[in-house]
Amino acid sequence: MVLATTVACTSASAGEEEGNEAASPALRWGPCTKESEGDTKKSEGKKRAGPQKGGAGATLQCATLKVPLDYRKPDGRQIEIAVSRLASRKPAQRRGVLLTNPGGPGQSGLGYPAALAGAGLPQKVLDSYDVIGFDPRGMGRSSPVTCDLTPEQQARGNFPAYAHSGGDVAREAKFARTVARQCASSESAWMLPHTTTANTARDMDRIRAALGESEISYLGTSYGTWLGAVYATLFPERGDRIVLDSSLGPGGYDATAFRLLARGMKDRFPDFAAFAAGKPEYGLGSTPRQVKAKFHELAERLDRKPVGGVDGTLFRAITLEEMFVEGKLPELAEIWQALDKGKPPSGGPPAAENDNASAGRHYVICADSRWSKKIGHYQRTAAHDRRRYPMLGGSTGSITPCAFWPRKGIEKPVQVSDRGPENVLMVQNARDPGTPLAGARKLRQALGDRARMVLVDQGGHGVYPFGGSTCANDATTAFLTTGKRPAEDRTCPAG
Repeated sequence: MVLATTVACTSASAGEEEGNEAASPALRWGPCTKESEGDTKKSEGKKRAGPQKGGAGATLQCATLKVPLDYRKPDGRQIEIAVSRLASRKPAQRRGVLLTNPGGPGQSGLGYPAALAGAGLPQKVLDSYDVIGFDPRGMGRSSPVTCDLTPEQQARGNFPAYAHSGGDVAREAKFARTVARQCASSESAWMLPHTTTANTARDMDRIRAALGESEISYLGTSYGTWLGAVYATLFPERGDRIVLDSSLGPGGYDATAFRLLARGMKDRFPDFAAFAAGKPEYGLGSTPRQVKAKFHELAERLDRKPVGGVDGTLFRAITLEEMFVEGKLPELAEIWQALDKGKPPSGGPPAAENDNASAGRHYVICADSRWSKKIGHYQRTAAHDRRRYPMLGGSTGSITPCAFWPRKGIEKPVQVSDRGPENVLMVQNARDPGTPLAGARKLRQALGDRARMVLVDQGGHGVYPFGGSTCANDATTAFLTTGKRPAEDRTCPAG
């Protein structure tokens, strides 16, 4: 689940960047093909994007926009960004554009406006905005990057092999170093220093200018919250109403956020344990404690002897990912049940990410922040996290390709600022496995009075509009359509 010496402004905290609006021609819209809509899924890839039709039969349109590869050299090499639009069908009620991002990094966003409409984005919101999607630079149809990953490398997934010892970390370092070298020697390596969240935020501002808008509203989920926070920091006066759903911490998808996934597993797992314990037909235990014991027994058994391509590391990753969505808990129990009987899950192991999705993830995550280069550091963090969070810490505390990432030409990380309009609404589940509450609270603190948080007393990843909390959904819809935020942070019940 997977990353310069001078920049356009000396630091993100300097506020709005100047000159980004230059040379932004109007977008020329045309029909989208199924290919151009991409394979966007709900909450970082959990639900396929809708077809070519959006809500109420509205048609998704597509266009491309040229932007600078390097904003320090705005007249230099250009790359193409693919953009989509689900236009409001009520021009008299339209108040602007709502730019969206489904998460990632590494995910296509072209089909996300249709996915949102199909998932129940309220008609009042669809009437109020042209909903805009785009493939971030390096992803999908936006100058895609590659690491030339083999099928075996893709099948490894986003987590390092679970480290039971320092020797396991050292062995994983060889794999991580190989992947980093492949990325740095691939045919798209020229994009490596420039495929960052900060540059994607600058691309967003070019999209805003090409749309002829002085401001944009924004709805970003998961990694999309970091992208939104960076945009709000770099361009504080160009954001209108900004919704951050299921937030990363103020460092974005850095090493701290990756390690925090183990905390997310711990926070969320009791919900699944209670569900499975209440369903004796699964045979996973009659109490939550027994279900947790079954997890550890299965993980250790699969570490020794994989079943149908599922080893202990993949089993742990599947468990985390399936807990993102409440409706997938029965599916997760069935996967456990099959593996417990020595049978592969129905349909086999989950499909691996393609090369572009995995490469895009590495390019952004590894460039956005600095990761330790010392194997001993990861031996210590894996041991620490394995003790504190034994369900997943041995993986998320271990080493990744980011440890060996070349940093030449990469600008300094963005520091999220609390300076700017009070126009950010954060919505967050209390037991989110993918972006745990502990990180979201730190981002809330970093944004200061710019933000308000609506916390939902439920598990799962993603609140709006996919979650079932009427309280949180109504608060978000009211903010997007009227501009009214809660006067203070508040907590909503589930459902």
